[in-house]
Amino acid sequence: MSDLTAFAQTNTAARIRSAASRGALAHALIFSGAGDRAAAARFAAAAFECVSEGERPCLACSHCRKVLADIHPDVIYVRDPEHKELSAEVVRAARSDAFVLPNEGERKVYIFEDCAALNERDQNILLKTVEEGPPYCAFLFCAENSSALLQTVRSRCVEIKLSDGGEEDAAARENALELCRLTAEGNAAARASFLVRLETAKTKREELGALFEDARLVLAEALRTLYGASAREEPELVSVLARRLGKARLMGMLRLLDEYRRHCDYNVGVGMTLGGFAAEWEEVLK
Repeated sequence: MSDLTAFAQTNTAARIRSAASRGALAHALIFSGAGDRAAAARFAAAAFECVSEGERPCLACSHCRKVLADIHPDVIYVRDPEHKELSAEVVRAARSDAFVLPNEGERKVYIFEDCAALNERDQNILLKTVEEGPPYCAFLFCAENSSALLQTVRSRCVEIKLSDGGEEDAAARENALELCRLTAEGNAAARASFLVRLETAKTKREELGALFEDARLVLAEALRTLYGASAREEPELVSVLARRLGKARLMGMLRLLDEYRRHCDYNVGVGMTLGGFAAEWEEVLK
């Protein structure tokens, strides 16, 4: 069983929880990379099923506990232990089941633990359902490399790349904190230089989306402190953001980061995204 407790402490988990709590978690996700893909899929499944009125997944409600115990009737692992690849019959059965209403939860969540077992035929069987299936269905694909999935399937999904927690994670986190520091303390030239560095470094869309979401979480902490809450992370930076931006500009930045995080879910060039963000960043901070 994957280590969900450890995964719940990661930045990726924070992004999933933030999106789910806002009702913005995409219905089709690809978990790729070297990190714990199984844990990420179970965490996202819990987020879809959670009934908490606060952050989701809470990992404490009855639905979350059932997901964690792998006994939730609406979280389906699509498996075929008799074959190396999923048979067409197994995939068609999952496709048919998707049109049956959930048993207990708000969603039916289908988890494909290893996309190497999904051949081209299987993916074509699933494609229409992933694209235009019932609104209560979610599809979670786990693949070390997302190229295991057809481009037609990938284009219907949001990819979340998982690292093993090493230098890649640290660099992504530092970029998000730098964006926050420049929001609080920097000038227009410094902010422009930062965005140019991101483009020069050939930042990918999913990496940029993660950066925007991580920065949004820090700014959300700053807004919370203005309503009397204590900072749960980066207290010094959060304090500076709260003091220098105030409620109106913090809320403007949160809307901006959420908007551009969503832009990164689509096939829009990073350069164009950064250019649009640069102009609106300055407008919010006037």
